[in-house]
Order: sequence, then structure tokens, then C-alpha cells
Amino acid sequence: MRNAYLVIRSIIAWTIASPIFFLSVGFLILLAKIIGPERTDFLVRFFSRLLMLGTGASYRVHRTTEYDRSRTYIIVSNHVNIFDPFVIYGATSKFSCGMELESHFKIPMYGWFMKVYGNVPVAESKNTANVRKIFRLTKETLERGTNLMVLPEGTRTRTGRVGEFNDGIFVMAQKFKQPILPVSIVGSFQLKRKGDWMLRPAHIVVHVHEPIEMDNVKREDVPAIRDKVYEIVSGPVHADLIAYPVEPPPDPEFL
Repeated sequence: MRNAYLVIRSIIAWTIASPIFFLSVGFLILLAKIIGPERTDFLVRFFSRLLMLGTGASYRVHRTTEYDRSRTYIIVSNHVNIFDPFVIYGATSKFSCGMELESHFKIPMYGWFMKVYGNVPVAESKNTANVRKIFRLTKETLERGTNLMVLPEGTRTRTGRVGEFNDGIFVMAQKFKQPILPVSIVGSFQLKRKGDWMLRPAHIVVHVHEPIEMDNVKREDVPAIRDKVYEIVSGPVHADLIAYPVEPPPDPEFL
């Protein structure tokens, strides 16, 4: 009986969320081409929150008092599911874009949306030319005053726990002297899990933590900064999993 309820609920949630996504993205792409993506920032934030409402999840944000809405940050968060960019965007202020695999730019609608809004493509192969390109595009993004959203695990979690962080974005933060804004997405694993199509009831809480300044950080200190950010981001996530344990989904991947 419980399974039947979850299936029916999921079908209804997808039926609501999917039109919100496609209609909103289509409208935003058109509007961004006319007036520029930065001027649509408030609409993207509204759409992000509306999309989460469409999934049936409750959504709230806890921001530290040290968070300065006017500053430009490299936003570092855990990677849970396909809704992560919208969860983060709805929780922060200021125009933002993200880092995405280059192959994702070929996805209809979603890829067009990312391209119009200036997201940074990340090539699958890590040769010298591709690394230099990522550094250049990241620098240009930050110099424009645009926040950059990064999910340094590189893949969605299968257990709900936060995976190890890759070094790349922390090296760039040190090189560009750009502050890091740690963000924890808690409860989103209950909503949508890698390997499972269903949208379950969930209470999503986004923690926007105190920024970490990078002005005086040396190259050799990068691993320690990476580990510090990992502890900050993973803390609320792992505490929630202990308090409210969930079973991982079956292995075959869907979405």
C-alpha cells in the first residue's frame, strides 16, 4: 500500500514539475537573449523555488550572518541529484552560473539554458589545453561578478553521504583569491536518489555557511582548505542521515 502511494505521488509530482521546468526554461532562454541573462536573475530564483515546490518537497534556508549577498563567491556544495543547481540558486542571492560537463550542454532545453546563462563547460578529458580553458573561463566568470556554483564530488551520491572533493576548484580559488562559500543540501537524498525515478516526500534544508577567505592561502595549503570545506559541507548532511537513515536505491540508474 505504501509503495502504491509513493508511485502515484511520484507520477503526480513529475506531472507538475516537468511542465514548470520546460515552460520556465523556454521562457528564460528567450528572455535572456532579449535583455541579457543577468537581468533575469530574480526570475531564475523564482523559477528555482517554484520547481522545488512542484516536486512536493518543503524547502527552507539557513544563512549565516557572515554571508554577504553583494560579494562574488565560488559556491561549493554536495551533489545529490538533478535538482541541486536549482536548490542552490534558490538559496543564494546574486546572479550565478555553474560548472557542468561539456556533454550536458547537448541535452535539449537544459543544455541550451546552461549555454545562454554562461555556465562553464568541463571537458571529459583532463589534458593541458582543457585545464587552461577551464581556468580561463572560471576567471572570466568571477571577474564579471558572477557567482560560480561547483559540485566538487564530480558525481551524484548513491548513499546520501558526501563523497571526496576533487582539488581543482580549490586550486582555482587559491589562484584567483576568490572566497569560497560552503553550502550543505540536507534532505534532498530523500526526494530524488541516483538510480531511482521516484520523487518521495522530503524536507530540504539548505545551509549557507560562513565564507572562507582565500587572500592569504598558499598553494601548499590547498589540501587543508579542501578538507576544511568538506567537513563544513558534510557535517549537517551526515548528521541528518544518522538521525533519519534512508536505504539506497536499487543499482540500475534512471536519470
